[in-house]
Amino acid sequence: MDDRDLEEFRRCWQDELAQSQALRRRRRRLEAGERRSPRRPEAGARSEPASGYLGLAQGLLEGAGRAPAPRPGRGCDRKDASSRSRSPPDRDAAEPEPLVDQLIRDLNEMDDVPFFDVHLPYELAINIFQYLNRRELGLCAQVSKTWKVIAEDEVLWYRLCRQEGHLPHSRFSDYTCWKLILQECLAKEHTLRANWKNRKGAVSELEHVPDAVLCDVRSHDGVVIAGYTSGDVRVWDTRTWDYVAPFLESESEEEDPGMQPYVSFVRINSSLAVAAYEDGILNIWDLRTGRFPIFRFEHDARIQALALSQEKPIVATASAFDVVMLYPNEEGHWHVASEFEVQKLVDYLEIVPNTGRYPVAIATAGDLVYLLKADDSARTLHYVYGQPATCLDVSASQVAFGVKSLGWVYEGNKILVYSLEAERCLSKLGNALGDFTCVNIRDSPPNLMVSGNMDRRVRIHDLRSDKVALSLSAHQLGVSAVQMDDWKVVSGGEEGLVSVWDYRTNQKLWEVHSRHPVRYLSFNSHSLITANVPYEKVLRNSDLDNFACHRRHRGLIHAYEFAVDQLAFQSPLPVCRLPRDIMAGYSYDLALSFPHDSI
Repeated sequence: MDDRDLEEFRRCWQDELAQSQALRRRRRRLEAGERRSPRRPEAGARSEPASGYLGLAQGLLEGAGRAPAPRPGRGCDRKDASSRSRSPPDRDAAEPEPLVDQLIRDLNEMDDVPFFDVHLPYELAINIFQYLNRRELGLCAQVSKTWKVIAEDEVLWYRLCRQEGHLPHSRFSDYTCWKLILQECLAKEHTLRANWKNRKGAVSELEHVPDAVLCDVRSHDGVVIAGYTSGDVRVWDTRTWDYVAPFLESESEEEDPGMQPYVSFVRINSSLAVAAYEDGILNIWDLRTGRFPIFRFEHDARIQALALSQEKPIVATASAFDVVMLYPNEEGHWHVASEFEVQKLVDYLEIVPNTGRYPVAIATAGDLVYLLKADDSARTLHYVYGQPATCLDVSASQVAFGVKSLGWVYEGNKILVYSLEAERCLSKLGNALGDFTCVNIRDSPPNLMVSGNMDRRVRIHDLRSDKVALSLSAHQLGVSAVQMDDWKVVSGGEEGLVSVWDYRTNQKLWEVHSRHPVRYLSFNSHSLITANVPYEKVLRNSDLDNFACHRRHRGLIHAYEFAVDQLAFQSPLPVCRLPRDIMAGYSYDLALSFPHDSI
């Protein structure tokens, strides 16, 4: 509006305000019984609710603490306003003029209202905004300029990156725009998920050891370790896509290298590699120092179970009726820190992660489940006669193991979940006809757990309701390995089939088949490691130079890469990189080697 309309509107509003105040004062005097002549209304008197501009101004004054500038309506024409402007304004009615000026000023500043820089300090505003997610921060950035500055603060986006699991080891000073970094991480995550679903990626078969059969495989963060019947232990780094794997020397006392014992178990973490042999020998290598073991320990009998902590240099072994914990002292020398005696032969052994000063292990021996603390003796965590444990997995606060129900009262096979802090049973899950062969609670999302059974089904358990959230008919024979994350399940079967499922839609995305049972699988956001280990450790055919024969009997290790920025996508497919002299056999994974196949 122009200055003339604004002046007319101000005078119109003042007249209505004066009339309303006079009317209210007259009503008060009549109610009090006063018979006086009407006087001029005072400006400070409180008025009744009025219509028009006065009603709008009074409503906003009462609701917001100050009245915004009302706009002139049809009830106040220019003729009445001009006639009122010629009458001399009284003294009391002229007092609301500063209020009207304030209303007009607020109207002009409605699009640029500073919020926190008037009422709250900037640091306090940051503390409030840190509880918002990235979508809410984006909405707040559209409110005003002040909110935009606060919502795009680098500290807030750095915390979001850490909370959502992106660049967990980075520092605040590593990047200048954390909002852009988070956007790039989300775009990469979306691309990786699409590659998983559409089976776009590269697959490579890790080179085998001649004249040997695969015995055991483990991996950690893309580094794979494998043990063979020849006594050889090899390590691959799949992150570099360079599979020239070194051999880890065993320092065997046998003069004839062909007489070395089989490798029973292998384990690996970020700094250590461990191998147990059939004759009871245990070797520990430091991956940062060299190919020769830094510690050698010998049991009197065969090692039946082996465990390695993923965070600390702690090794646990079970031989006969003894469980031994090994870890280095302050000087770095390895020694036997704890030794426990159990009543039966140990079947499964795991080290509990993040236990603080004293390591804790869980061992199953028949129908007994032991809690082994380094500063205490062995305690029985669970025992029911005639119900042996069939699988085991641990997390930082819980332990899950399958039990086989036998005897006169058959209750069905179940999975029991115990609290490590309270040492009591939290959930009894399952009630299946077949034995539970594998369970994964360490890598599963919160309040969820996945298990595999001999009845060929993969089950996702909800720990909050103690019910089976989803049951998948995944394999032709029993399930031998399983793992899940926030949207998919990868399972391996006794028939050699690896299946990938989207459990939110209950659909199988793709599968790949090899000859031998899947004894190990592990995946992260961009890679998948699978191992097919044969039942028999002796080759039936002596013609080991034949690639097809050896491939059929020795076992397989496959590495799948789904990241788009890896070297594998810029080079020929792995099946094309194999030497020509070993391509006579059939490639069982030929379909997966071509990333543009339709599912």
